[in-house]
Amino acid sequence: RARAQRFAPHEPRSCSMSAKMLSRALGAATRRPVGRSAFAACGRCASTVTLPADSNQALGIAQYAKDFIGGKYGDNVGDHTWLRIQQFHTDSVMCGISALALKTNAPTVLRNEALDYPDTKGATVFGSSARCAPEKAIVANASAVREWDSNGTVFGFNPSIPGHTAGEFGHNDFYPVVMAAAQVTGKVDGRTALKAMICLDEIRGRLAEVFSLKSYKIDHVVHGAIASAAVYGALLGASAEEIESAIGMTVAHYVPFRAIRAGKQLSDSKGASAAISTEAAVLSMRRAMRGFVGPRDIFRNPEAIFRFFEPTAGAEASKDLVDIALGNKVRWGPGPSPFNLVLSHSGEDFAVCGMHFKLGLYEHQSAGALEGLIRALVENPELASGGADAISGINIVAYEPAFGIIGDPAKKDPKTRQSADHSMAFIVSRILVKAMQTGKVPSSMDAAWMDLMLSPYDYGKDALYDAATRAMMAKISFSHGGPEFDARYPDGIPTQIDITLKGGKTISSGMVMYPSGHARNKAADLAKILAHKNRMLGDIVFADRAAVDSFVGRLVDMQSASPAEVQKLYDFDWSSMRSHGCIDG
Repeated sequence: RARAQRFAPHEPRSCSMSAKMLSRALGAATRRPVGRSAFAACGRCASTVTLPADSNQALGIAQYAKDFIGGKYGDNVGDHTWLRIQQFHTDSVMCGISALALKTNAPTVLRNEALDYPDTKGATVFGSSARCAPEKAIVANASAVREWDSNGTVFGFNPSIPGHTAGEFGHNDFYPVVMAAAQVTGKVDGRTALKAMICLDEIRGRLAEVFSLKSYKIDHVVHGAIASAAVYGALLGASAEEIESAIGMTVAHYVPFRAIRAGKQLSDSKGASAAISTEAAVLSMRRAMRGFVGPRDIFRNPEAIFRFFEPTAGAEASKDLVDIALGNKVRWGPGPSPFNLVLSHSGEDFAVCGMHFKLGLYEHQSAGALEGLIRALVENPELASGGADAISGINIVAYEPAFGIIGDPAKKDPKTRQSADHSMAFIVSRILVKAMQTGKVPSSMDAAWMDLMLSPYDYGKDALYDAATRAMMAKISFSHGGPEFDARYPDGIPTQIDITLKGGKTISSGMVMYPSGHARNKAADLAKILAHKNRMLGDIVFADRAAVDSFVGRLVDMQSASPAEVQKLYDFDWSSMRSHGCIDG
């Protein structure tokens, strides 16, 4: 490809290139309007690498991962970024081990499966020192991390970088990839492992900002799988070409569609999607390191998902019409990818710093409604003390896609835990019922979030059919907020909750944009609330609070862990874990 060869294919271009070269790359690389604001992004040059659309971005991602993890850019990650990655990683692990303790199905099946693949040079599953095939340890641990749908979330929206506002979802499911690679090599200390996690989140987070998979009914986990291949390969010393090959295999062979999420009652496939895709990505990386050659330059491949759904030659990109006429030779010929990709390597402007926490168990698009409800309870004590009979109706005003997904009236009758945690009516009702059962709530937002925090038991078999919860759901209605609300997502989570009492009074939250846990929320004491959540989940696993705090402490102090300590970070005495029945019956 003549256009592609204007720059060396093995060297991702940083912003140290000349202004003329950057302008040409950004201006000619994509059909999306870029304008002067793209060139202004060069103000970020000292801390970023730019992979233009007319370059081999798969190879560029590979080289970026090797360079960033390998220390090419020095030790320039900001303190806030280190804190965030430690918090997200700790949160994910506590979600995972508590899901195993309560015998959830997919994590239990996949953990048992992993242990059937012994490999003395492999990795470990949560709560075990037995080594197994690394991709099997990863699929087991990543499935456990995701099971509650309570770990971190990204909405793929960064207006500070031109073209990085696609708004794709994603979750912090992929840290087991780093831990498995660390165990395989035996040479990775805690600081390097956390840096690799920052790298993984950076790649998947920035891809979520430039390409919306959900627009084409593809599951969002593809971005994480690409990042997993790159970071696993970089940690194991793979060449950039081998990583490129693994990324090509991942995209060409293993693309999950949103069929896994279709229907009113969700299955194990939804929760395990990231894990299964990452298993395939890591297997592809291992295969590439053995010499298997996958498709090169996958982002510019006209028949891979990126240019297939957003053509860059011979047809206009459209989410409503995809011209797949094989006779359109221009459409299927050489061309750039649909996007430029900007990746940070220094400072505080990393994708992980724009990701969001869930302060309990709930689908994150419910966070605005929960913040509004908790605020209403804090500011109106009579709401909790008055009981359900005092409420005439509750209307939740939401944006798309929340209105159409978790606000779907059909989800007022969830029959599985996975469906309940994607039902805004169920989630809101559980919080309100918990408040009314005690008859009071704390007088501060932080304390109220902790006091009313939704746990796994709020979605168990007994909670699913709790009469008070179902009666409260019957009082809930939904309204679409229209353009005013839609335009504010995904910058925020624009939601309003209006509670009408039988006496005629209406308690309104007003529009909530940045609920507690959101990256742009500055009011919540996030560290305090996360510590409460860690203990809540840890108490499910460990016999006493001292054991909880000891395990959490290892995760919190990971940055100073030696390679030997990293090897055992996920290990604990499985036999002494608290005994529970299966939460789902």
